[in-house]
Amino acid sequence: MTIRLVLAGCGNMGYAMLAGWLKSAKLEPSAVFVVEPNAELRQRAKHLGCRATADAAGIPADAVPDLVVIAVKPQVIREVTAQYKRFGDGRTSFLSIAAGTPVATFEEILGELAPVIRCMPNTPAAIGKGMMVVFSNPLVSDDVRRFVAELLSASGVVTTIDDEGLMDAVTAVSGSGPAYVFHFIEALTVAAEKAGLPTETAKLLAMQTVFGAASLASESGEEPGVLRQQVTSPNGTTAAALAVLMGGDRLTKLVTEAVEAARLRSIELGK
Repeated sequence: MTIRLVLAGCGNMGYAMLAGWLKSAKLEPSAVFVVEPNAELRQRAKHLGCRATADAAGIPADAVPDLVVIAVKPQVIREVTAQYKRFGDGRTSFLSIAAGTPVATFEEILGELAPVIRCMPNTPAAIGKGMMVVFSNPLVSDDVRRFVAELLSASGVVTTIDDEGLMDAVTAVSGSGPAYVFHFIEALTVAAEKAGLPTETAKLLAMQTVFGAASLASESGEEPGVLRQQVTSPNGTTAAALAVLMGGDRLTKLVTEAVEAARLRSIELGK
């Protein structure tokens, strides 16, 4: 059987992406070979119909995959990537979804012929609602770029950047961004409870309001500022609340400070 893709790591993100590829028929299970040392995680890959092994040595000796996807934690990235050095002759491309690990690290390990793609996904990719940002080294062919974009589209929206240095900003905005939104839901829930609403009602109102507002912003075609103005009647309840959030650019400054802190930490972790 032909192996088109090797997935190195079948944890939460790797498994979610794999399930998306198969569900959307972007890949057939027979075209995927999974390498996962954890027996339980390896078994669930087999349940999807994929072949799986505990380490890279289990990949057939004559295999030349189109793509090796590195989906492991940054702490073990060097150790894991080194196991695939035999595919570094230029015929196989590599896609990494490990946060903070630069393309240069993979080039150092795999050799100067390896086409390398770096992707920063976020956790909503697990339900097909993610944001994936991609950077490729010059060795990646147009066909491979299209193939990878097609695969990643099963997990959400895909865009590219030409300057890898911007990946730290990407990490700070869309990589860490879901946590900011989750915390806003938490804060809105607390505020709702303090306003007298029962806990379950407060949770429902906070979560559905954020979901509905984000969906409207995505689907309406209007700028978020226009949508905000449409909700805000002069001297009304929304205006009173926004006077608190927007007074002195309070919320914008706070979010900007938070993103900058995340960006600087991303730079530190990548060294």
